[in-house]
Amino acid sequence: MVALPFQTLTQFQPRAASMSPTPSCMEKHAMPQNLHGKFPSLKVRRLSRRLLLQFLGFNPILLCVYPIVAAPVPEMKDPEVIRTFKLASGVRIQDVVEGEGSEAHEGDLVEVNYVCRRSNGYFVHSTVDQFSGESKPITLPLDDNQIIKGLKEVLIGMRVGGKRRALIPPSLGYINENSRPIPEEFGPRRSLFSHTNEPLLFEVQLLKVI
Repeated sequence: MVALPFQTLTQFQPRAASMSPTPSCMEKHAMPQNLHGKFPSLKVRRLSRRLLLQFLGFNPILLCVYPIVAAPVPEMKDPEVIRTFKLASGVRIQDVVEGEGSEAHEGDLVEVNYVCRRSNGYFVHSTVDQFSGESKPITLPLDDNQIIKGLKEVLIGMRVGGKRRALIPPSLGYINENSRPIPEEFGPRRSLFSHTNEPLLFEVQLLKVI
């Protein structure tokens, strides 16, 4: 695995994870109330210009020196990251929190929260409500026939309580329209499938290995 620069796209902040029904078909897999305090939910935040430029490979210092390329970007303190690495498949991963629970393996059924964005930072879909911050975890099978391959690779090896951010190339994304996770709402689903040729940014939190 080769270390690569991979900047934070959003922050995970502790909060009580009251879950809204997204999607409703997964209601039976919601976490017991007494476990929510242990795994704080994801929080959807607007991406800073500096973080997005760094993620795309631009140096914000040089951009400040040469304003013809871009305007100066104010410095922001980024959350601490445990490690950054790249898989042989091309998936880039950033470990934010290292879980201490059960480890996810291929073939397992897992319960997760996630946020998906386009490579330009625009929000696509999530188990986390953008406005209230409430979330509803979903269950995903770690199986190539049911989940996008890139996300499966991100989840395998994670432990319960862990959080990762990942850049998934198009070849490991939504090459099959039946691969999960897929938004139930028409708008987000149309937006997702109209950008399947782009890399996707996933932020994922492993809540349970079933």
